[in-house]
Amino acid sequence: MTAPSTVATRRRILQFALAAPAVASLASQAIAAQAEPMLSPATDAVTPFKVSVPQAAINDLKRRLKNTRWPDQEIVSDWSQGVPLHKAKSLIAYWERKYDWRKFEKRINAFPQFRTRIDGLGIHFIHVKSKHENALPIILTHGWPGSVVEFLKVIGPLTDPTAHGGSAEDAFHVVIPSQPGFGFSDKPASEGWTVVRTANAWATLMKRLGYDRWVAQGGDWGSGVTHALGHVRPEGLMAAHVNWPLVFPEKLPENPTPEEKAAMDAAMKFANDQFGYFKEQATRPQTIGYALADSPVGQATWIYEKFQAWTDNRGEPEDALTIDEMLDEISLYWFTDTAASSARIYWENARNGGGFDAGRIELPMAATIFPKEIYRAPKAWAEAHWPNLFYWNEVDKGGHFAAFEQPDLFAQEMRKAFKSIR
Repeated sequence: MTAPSTVATRRRILQFALAAPAVASLASQAIAAQAEPMLSPATDAVTPFKVSVPQAAINDLKRRLKNTRWPDQEIVSDWSQGVPLHKAKSLIAYWERKYDWRKFEKRINAFPQFRTRIDGLGIHFIHVKSKHENALPIILTHGWPGSVVEFLKVIGPLTDPTAHGGSAEDAFHVVIPSQPGFGFSDKPASEGWTVVRTANAWATLMKRLGYDRWVAQGGDWGSGVTHALGHVRPEGLMAAHVNWPLVFPEKLPENPTPEEKAAMDAAMKFANDQFGYFKEQATRPQTIGYALADSPVGQATWIYEKFQAWTDNRGEPEDALTIDEMLDEISLYWFTDTAASSARIYWENARNGGGFDAGRIELPMAATIFPKEIYRAPKAWAEAHWPNLFYWNEVDKGGHFAAFEQPDLFAQEMRKAFKSIR
């Protein structure tokens, strides 16, 4: 008669043997998924590019989502402690069971994409030329937690205005780069990629594409890059537009106007209530990178919270953007493993004086103010900083992610703002 201990041992060996192929498969998938989608080394040539995430990475994501360990529920009835547990579970369930990354790949790959090396770094960008003669070249720059994704819906209205309520004279050639450390651009391996360095890279990119007369636009850190372009004033740059003017007085007014008081109050609320992510990414981007690179739920909720806080909504982010649109953005961060590298934009610029005030800019500047922006700069502040302010408009809907939330309105604003520059 076999001893009980021997039977138990054999049972464990048999169970392991039966499970081994599945375990090995999961392990190989996880190892494969740790690698970023293959990016060929960039050269000075402008090389066509297509997004293609390995299936192993998608499988690994779903496995991680399925095995989520959830925190306990918040003790408030709103978003004041962060993403509510029921909202997080709903988002993650959709990501695991219904979201289709391949559908997004097909969508983005319908646009011409390229990579080219600038200042030692491979830069990914979308470049769509208009069919209309005399179209004005424009470079659109995203911020965090943004990407080229937020501009996809405006490409058609900008490049083909006659099909979207405009005229041929409104047409743009559109260039949309991924910032260094974001998306399918390379990750800097050394310090120094401030908004000024990125602005110089954009100038090189536009020259490389053959544009000798062009304009720029940006929001969030894209606004920072666009302001930097205003300081650098590279050859060919005619004017710039931002949807978040970084204009703030050195000395706050003692008797502010209602507009100034609203801006000051909003900036103070942001600093007191929503600044945690900013401080973490500006001081310890590597540490937050470990948490977000290893946990898709962490990465998703880190971004999802900003879609709730910064969009023009009635309390829920889904009021402003669809779940698929938000997951397109979130998935791009996950599959490219750019949590840490994108966060470093805060670290780089915080050490170099980055803030609400970008200083005086002589370049012709324009702005559109959306109602749910983090703070709405008064026109008087812009006039004090921009002696060549040539367009200013305050619209009635939209938030921080202007092009993403209100693509038609955004496109209309680009047409109006740059009409006098053509």
